[in-house]
Amino acid sequence: MNDKEFVMPNPVSCPAPDAPALRVLVADDDPASRRFLGDGLRHLGAEVETCDDGPAALELARRKHFDLLLLDCRMPGAGAREVLDALRASPDAASHASPAVASSAESGSLDRRGLLRAGFGEILIKPCDLKALRRVLALSRCEGGAPLLDDAAALNSTGDARTMQALRGLLHDELTNLERELAPLCNDRVALAERLHRLRSSCGFCGAAALAECTVTLQQWLRDAPADAPIPLEPFRDTLQATLHALGPARH
Repeated sequence: MNDKEFVMPNPVSCPAPDAPALRVLVADDDPASRRFLGDGLRHLGAEVETCDDGPAALELARRKHFDLLLLDCRMPGAGAREVLDALRASPDAASHASPAVASSAESGSLDRRGLLRAGFGEILIKPCDLKALRRVLALSRCEGGAPLLDDAAALNSTGDARTMQALRGLLHDELTNLERELAPLCNDRVALAERLHRLRSSCGFCGAAALAECTVTLQQWLRDAPADAPIPLEPFRDTLQATLHALGPARH
């Protein structure tokens, strides 16, 4: 592919102008794939660095923080799984805990479950489109730094501390039930989407900012993802559990 002939299509959806740009590392040894992924993610508002082999990806991710790692499964020196294993085993690496997506052009022989167990939030099958790139960008949105509980926002919504505490008690009960029901809800995506819609409202009243962000991200993923794609629940579940802890014991 000639770089001068490469033109991105008109935007389908772009981030809000004031949204912070996400930093993404794209590692892929195929020049055409690397060019499309890099340009596509930039088109969607991300800041992108690219490299063409596993050792270079590992060196960059150790030295710099990225909000998302997009790693090809088969690269010279080390594939996606080897790079991620090395990063997760290096707590001093700048991108030690960054969310990661594995990419591959070999959908038939791909070990999806093995990659998910290894810590990848999703698998991107190439060739792909901008809709798929938006979906993988959404995986990093829960890493945006929003507070677990924003008292000022909650007080602004509820009017006084007493009402805020009462509503947070109800939210604690709702989250306790949802944590228990998440697994069966994944078998009914319509029911899960309805549950997330209700939760988003509760989070807004209670100032549960981080969980609200993750809820919006998961709602967007459910709208855009193929019906057979594994649901990336881990960021949502982790934030749900952290919010429960921040709320403290149930009060009745």
